[in-house]
Amino acid sequence: MQFIKNRTVIGVICIVLSLVICFAVTPLFNQSISDKTEIVRVVKPIQVGEEITADKVKTVEVGSYNLPNDVVKTVETAIGKFAFADLVPGDYIISSKIVAEPAAENAYLYNLNGEKQAISVSVKAFANGLSGKLQSGDIVSVIAPDYKKQGATVIPAELQYVEVIAVTANSGYDANTGEKSDADAEKELPGTVTLLVTSEQAKVLAELEVDGKAHLSLIYRGDKTNAAVFLAAQESVLTELYPSVEEKTAGYTPEQTTEAGTADFAESEVSESTNVPESEVE
Repeated sequence: MQFIKNRTVIGVICIVLSLVICFAVTPLFNQSISDKTEIVRVVKPIQVGEEITADKVKTVEVGSYNLPNDVVKTVETAIGKFAFADLVPGDYIISSKIVAEPAAENAYLYNLNGEKQAISVSVKAFANGLSGKLQSGDIVSVIAPDYKKQGATVIPAELQYVEVIAVTANSGYDANTGEKSDADAEKELPGTVTLLVTSEQAKVLAELEVDGKAHLSLIYRGDKTNAAVFLAAQESVLTELYPSVEEKTAGYTPEQTTEAGTADFAESEVSESTNVPESEVE
């Protein structure tokens, strides 16, 4: 105790400690905060669920001190991923803010590749959309009452088997993505049903939407392989109804192909010229 009370000894200890701090600890600390590293920074706004592309991010050099452990340091890691949260210019990207697949909301729209398109039809009445029981992946038929004002209720050939990709309530929440709790989902009735269709099917659906007359009947729900059988059958029907130019001219010589194309064009021009009396058409 007497040793500790000696002021000289205490002074020497303090001097030694200060020297250690000045010449050992402080340089190490300064070095740590002066170290540089490259990270990925956002340069354009990125909305949640949006794909991160090369023009929206860049690599910058910053101090490495106090950076999150999961900060993304190469653009290759970020490009092609999807934002899990809204990002604004100046934000650096961390692994928890990006995902390999788009967010649940509207995720099905990111699977479109140009061959088909998504179109929504209104559920005018509760019964029209199978009383809210439809789910993603269901195969349905679209029933059209008084189709084309002809007084008959039919299933258009183009819409015998169509795949459901979303069921959306009037609030905008999708019942098939789990965006809201089951309790909330049960309280909301479906407002629209989104279908995966070709351009020809979309035109027919748009006409039915204008007429406000369309009922959906469930054909199949279950294994994707079995569902594909129904969709393949529908594709066959569409191919017969809307043959491609190559199929129309198969087996023709180049001269015949040109003549056939000219004839089709002339026929379409005549049919569209509804103001020309039939007697004037040779």
